Amino acid sequence: MSFQPAIASPSLGHQTVHPITSRLEAAASHGFKLIELVEDDLAFYARDQLGEVSESTTIQAAIDIKIICDRLNIKPCVLQPFWFYEGLLDPQQHAVRISKLRLWMQLVKILGIRIVQVPTNWMKNGTTGDIDAIVKDFREMASIGLEQDPPVCFAYEGVAWGTHIDTWQGTWEIVKRVNKPNFGLCLDTYHIAARVWGDPTAPGCKRSDGDEALRRSMEELATTVDVHKIFYVQLSDAKLLDQPLIEDHPFYNMEQPPRMSWSRNARLFPWEKAQNGSLPLEPIVHAIFMSLKFEGIVTVETFSNELFHDDPKVPDRFATRAKQSWCTAMQKINSP
Repeated sequence: MSFQPAIASPSLGHQTVHPITSRLEAAASHGFKLIELVEDDLAFYARDQLGEVSESTTIQAAIDIKIICDRLNIKPCVLQPFWFYEGLLDPQQHAVRISKLRLWMQLVKILGIRIVQVPTNWMKNGTTGDIDAIVKDFREMASIGLEQDPPVCFAYEGVAWGTHIDTWQGTWEIVKRVNKPNFGLCLDTYHIAARVWGDPTAPGCKRSDGDEALRRSMEELATTVDVHKIFYVQLSDAKLLDQPLIEDHPFYNMEQPPRMSWSRNARLFPWEKAQNGSLPLEPIVHAIFMSLKFEGIVTVETFSNELFHDDPKVPDRFATRAKQSWCTAMQKINSP
């Protein structure tokens, strides 16, 4: 299988410290051809280069960033995250999200992007887990995407700390019920493994039944999911923590679920064993690529407190790691 090297832009430095231009240059210089952009890439460019964040400056930011990408021969492939959307109880909040969605439709057209990623909602209050309500929201979203020329697709990601949906099975059930050609899945190896196999509050960051639970989960994925409804795949890992992520741990945050704190502070690119990677990625990769034979967009991703360091070498350093990780991932995916 042959995939174009792809990476998520926040994996090359946090946007509050490292401008999108330097991160795009780092990605391009290390051979990456596709880039996932995030909302804050546009917002911080608008603030820093255009003086304010507004609808008009955000649109101009998209125009400028697309010009930079074209110059560097790197193609934006995903805009994310369109978060906190589904299941909102307040109709006014829902209307605000729909207005934002229509702006995003302009942005992705400018950027040449066909996929918007939507993570499962993790708001603690003000949402419902009612399946019919969630499906209704996503049918509205998908219909707006189908109005575009070309149509825009939405990739639903099962975040490991989602309030109502936190598994790939939950997102797959929604995808089936929405039943729109442009509404599918984003499968993220971190979120799958961290939810099914991992537990950062336990010794070794592992559930006691983790191996068997992951085996069953991947067997189910390989035999139930329609590969054509997987819109893209994110590959990432997480560090093995020295101690359980409980109250005395430096990553502990009482406002965050443990898997979120693990993700925000200690995510790794896939198969970075030298960085103490801990998650069993092979069963997930086998299910997606060997069993289902997925051949679409694949990106590598990391999150780390190191990305906030005010060091101009951060983008290049992480791009170097990312390229090494990408090469290892391709070997794993293409091994018999």
